[in-house]
Amino acid sequence: MTSGEGEMATTDRSAQEQPVRERLISGPGMLLVWLYGVMVVGAVSRSAVQISTEFGHAPLAYSLSAVAGVVYGFITYSLVRGGETARKAALVCCAGELAGVLVVGTWTLVEPSAFPDSTVWSDYGVGYLFIPVLLPISAMYWLRKARAPKGEAG
Repeated sequence: MTSGEGEMATTDRSAQEQPVRERLISGPGMLLVWLYGVMVVGAVSRSAVQISTEFGHAPLAYSLSAVAGVVYGFITYSLVRGGETARKAALVCCAGELAGVLVVGTWTLVEPSAFPDSTVWSDYGVGYLFIPVLLPISAMYWLRKARAPKGEAG
């Protein structure tokens, strides 16, 4: 056996021992990745411009938009990464995202004076066609459906 063959055998063995990650971006998962990707770009770019140019006008609103962008980015990464651990992390993050949308959306309706400018989650995402409230619900449904069979972990 040559040294190249020995390296190949070791590589083949280690590839066989590693668990295969369950893909989360098949079917509807690909649409979720695309939508979350668009939301990352929208929320991060919007908040970056607002924070850098007029932060003193509405610091809470602009900071919440930045947080939304980070959350969207983490969920996108988790969906693309795949595997059971990433699925669980994305599921928790989506639940947190939905809670944030509901809290901020209600807060902006009850006390509009607290938000001199809107956030991504204002009025439940009306400025983003309600995608911020519909996306985590859809993602949580998909992520629960994409759960690995019992006994498998990744």
